[in-house]
Amino acid sequence: MPTPHDQPAPSTTAPTDTATPDGFIRVRGAREHNLRDVDVDIPRDRIVAFTGISGSGKSSLAFGTVFAEAQRRFLESVAPYARRLIAQGSTPHVDAITGLPPAVALQQRRGAPSTRSTVGTLTTLSNSVRMLYSRAGTYPDGATQLYSDSFSPNTVAGACPRCHGLGTAHEVTEASAVHDPSLSIREGAITAWPGAWQGKNLRDVTAVLGYDIDRPWQDLPKEDRDWLLFTEEQPVVEVHPKRDRVAKPYKGRFWSARQYTLHTLADSQSETQRNKALRFVESGPCQLCGGSGLTRAALAVTFGGLSIAEFNALPLSEVVEVLRPAVELTDPTPAQSSVTSGERSEVAQSIATDLHGRIDVLIGLGLGYLGLDRATPTLSPGETQRLRIATQLRSGLFGVVYVLDEPSAGLHPADTESLVQVLDDLRASGNSVFVVEHDMDIVRRADWIVDVGPGAGSGGGRVLYSGPPAGLAEVEESVTRRYLQPGGERAAHERREPVGTLEIRGAALHNLDDLDLDLPLGVLTAVTGVSGSGKSSLVGGVLPAIATEHPLISRVVEVDQKPIGRTPRSNLATYTGMFDAVRQAFAATEDARERGRTAGRFSFNVEGGRCEVCQGEGSVSVELLFLPGSWAPCPECHGARYNAETLEVRRDGATIADVLGMTVDEAADALADLPAAARALTALRSVGLGYLRLGQPAPELSGGEAQRIKLATELQRARSGHTLYLLDEPSTGLHPADVELLTAQLARLTDAGNTVVVVEHVMSVVAQADHVVDMGPAGGDEGGRVVASGTPAEVAAATGSRTAPFLRAALGA
Repeated sequence: MPTPHDQPAPSTTAPTDTATPDGFIRVRGAREHNLRDVDVDIPRDRIVAFTGISGSGKSSLAFGTVFAEAQRRFLESVAPYARRLIAQGSTPHVDAITGLPPAVALQQRRGAPSTRSTVGTLTTLSNSVRMLYSRAGTYPDGATQLYSDSFSPNTVAGACPRCHGLGTAHEVTEASAVHDPSLSIREGAITAWPGAWQGKNLRDVTAVLGYDIDRPWQDLPKEDRDWLLFTEEQPVVEVHPKRDRVAKPYKGRFWSARQYTLHTLADSQSETQRNKALRFVESGPCQLCGGSGLTRAALAVTFGGLSIAEFNALPLSEVVEVLRPAVELTDPTPAQSSVTSGERSEVAQSIATDLHGRIDVLIGLGLGYLGLDRATPTLSPGETQRLRIATQLRSGLFGVVYVLDEPSAGLHPADTESLVQVLDDLRASGNSVFVVEHDMDIVRRADWIVDVGPGAGSGGGRVLYSGPPAGLAEVEESVTRRYLQPGGERAAHERREPVGTLEIRGAALHNLDDLDLDLPLGVLTAVTGVSGSGKSSLVGGVLPAIATEHPLISRVVEVDQKPIGRTPRSNLATYTGMFDAVRQAFAATEDARERGRTAGRFSFNVEGGRCEVCQGEGSVSVELLFLPGSWAPCPECHGARYNAETLEVRRDGATIADVLGMTVDEAADALADLPAAARALTALRSVGLGYLRLGQPAPELSGGEAQRIKLATELQRARSGHTLYLLDEPSTGLHPADVELLTAQLARLTDAGNTVVVVEHVMSVVAQADHVVDMGPAGGDEGGRVVASGTPAEVAAATGSRTAPFLRAALGA
């Protein structure tokens, strides 16, 4: 049961040219995406911040050009067979790059990690923990020493035999399989059985077996009910259909409700059928392993008095305390083969010391509240990237370029200093650190700035400045320069008065314990606090559950960062609904009417107008011997998605494929005469998404972009207020200039009579709120409480709040 997504082994590269003697990476003629033949010199062995508004081209320069070229050169030096094992990117459009060292990219992954992936597996700490328990754990008397694999739920040796290592077991009970016991079997009492012919077959087989299928279920003997629901037997009988005189007798096999349901869950290829089967089971922690996913033999071994499941459940800040006695051993015993206990051995000290050091780095990055068993899918992109950064810090690499994608994402300002220290440590180890970053506190601490812009999309793609931070103030064209000065994001506004109160009493969820809070309605509220303090539990868990009971709230809208679609067929145009208006407009052209083309002809999801070679996806999978499979533009439509006949129809000189290739800013002019499309485009531009292409596939969008698309979709709808909007860090991935646009749209929602609650770390957004709820005081078990609640000024003056000093600075106090 391997977890290939867990290994934080980013692509490492080896250049072919000799480093330039003056210590610079020289890029010449970069044309990746919207870059306009860029020439730029970037220093090595420094912290370099790439800045610019969203879509300006900074990621195209840092990742799409510098890292991509380093990766390409590395692959040239690898044997063809080995290349199959390495994720390959495309060759960048650039004339030349000199002085390029090996490179490591740490990006915010947008894919969905495995449900078996955890903090421990992602950081590889679990490998050491398993070895610790195997070689230095305390075993029960008479037990045999276990190999490290036996302490992993993802291996055959370690997985619980009942739940197969998942920790969750599905059980069919009478209550889950029979929803109305007053019905007879003929009337469908056993809900877990299939419908249609299969259900009739099972009822006929049951009758032949001698059970009364016309008697109410609740009146059947318990022995009969238990056999029908839970037996493992599968008798085969001859059935003589009575409802059809022509039908011939046949052999019918009996399936109990449990057998049929579990078989469907395990073997069905239909997601619809599996989801249906889940309605007839009760899911919960596996009773055999206590939800740990491990065998009883593994759970019987302890270290520091804890089983490995208990050890993994502890916050990292407590794990180091469990390890401390082994780390501080003054006279450890030599390694021995005895399986009674090795907690005082040299092996225990060695492994514990290594674990302690690696975990200290994570705690320093503000992640001490996480447990090793925390599932990776529950982590924010910022938390995931910081885990990878910490892993790289201990890797001991020297002379490489680390390219990081917004390492401050999801980070409270109080933890920024720790992040800067980690970046400094990477540089001090002889490496170059390139960060694509919007947090001005990080940018100010950089040694060098590469500012890209001035606008987004076709309005960007130029390097406006490359040099020390102080020099950016002289570049009038730069949007970034105003925000680089402390206080550059300050803005004043008149506070709104609440129209009511949502009372929360005794809330308990995750680390929230008996929480009481009065949340004002009709205003913009920012929920702040360090990572793990309980913000998301409050906003994403408690509020949706209780808000609809309040008379002043008509509906609740959660604008989250989940993808707007999981396939390339889903995109910006289809999600917002504007593409329907575009297709109808093309069908209304004189050319389309003459050819008899309807709006359906201009859909790339159905036969008729789409290219059948790629089935409307625009690209095809290419499999090459000795090389990994990859995607390439469709050889028939060359990425257009449509067949040649469809592309013959033009509207204002543009084909339907041309429209999908337009950015939001470009389409705003081209589609201005289509009210439905114009509304959507105006809303998208208002949240800073003017640079996105209409046909940009959903999997290419970041979580922050997906969230702002959802927000824009809400903004274009005419609503009369009384809606509660819940947003989790909507400023993620936004330049301060775009944050101002976002804040204005949140204000617009609020002014329309709605209540807006945002989880937020960016203090300029918090300062613009009408009300602030500060959670904490720390993360995990040390959080879950309201530290301060009130206006931004009141929270800024609160004692004991880690947010207060940063909010005071944002308010100019």
